Amino acid sequence: MDRPSGAQLAQLLLVGFHSMADEVIAELANRGHADVRPLHEFALRAIDAGADTASELGRRLSVSKQAAAKTIAALEQLGYVDRETDPHDARRKPVRVTPRGHDMMAIGETLFDQVRDRWAALIGDRQLDALAAHLTRITGSRQVSADDLARFPTDPGENNRTATEDRHQL
Repeated sequence: MDRPSGAQLAQLLLVGFHSMADEVIAELANRGHADVRPLHEFALRAIDAGADTASELGRRLSVSKQAAAKTIAALEQLGYVDRETDPHDARRKPVRVTPRGHDMMAIGETLFDQVRDRWAALIGDRQLDALAAHLTRITGSRQVSADDLARFPTDPGENNRTATEDRHQL
């Protein structure tokens, strides 16, 4: 293969992301976790790590409090989180990951590892590790945000929506 142009490289990286994410999302659906979006795992991990309010989740995902609240509502509807009453403040309803949410995260992590292992079998562990190291060096300390995931919907039917509309549907 000839050296790819910058645009071709960007497309390869995007297709690689979608290839991995789409495969995992499809298998999660087969295992009883339909309607999961890539953002859901990031949100669940943030909630599990202590982002138990819409304000805190919004800060961790780099989205508005309103977008985070919608994400929490969607996760609650899917059975991945629930709200508890704070014993010290009855007005506060912290969000907690449910056993179903922990199950989805564990399955998703295993599925991503399986895709990674298949890719390593295709190109070699050393090559894949080198790719990851190079991408880490290129991207620096930049963290993935909800905006990153909303810009590239995994559902082809969503391609006509804007990133702002997607962000509000998280």
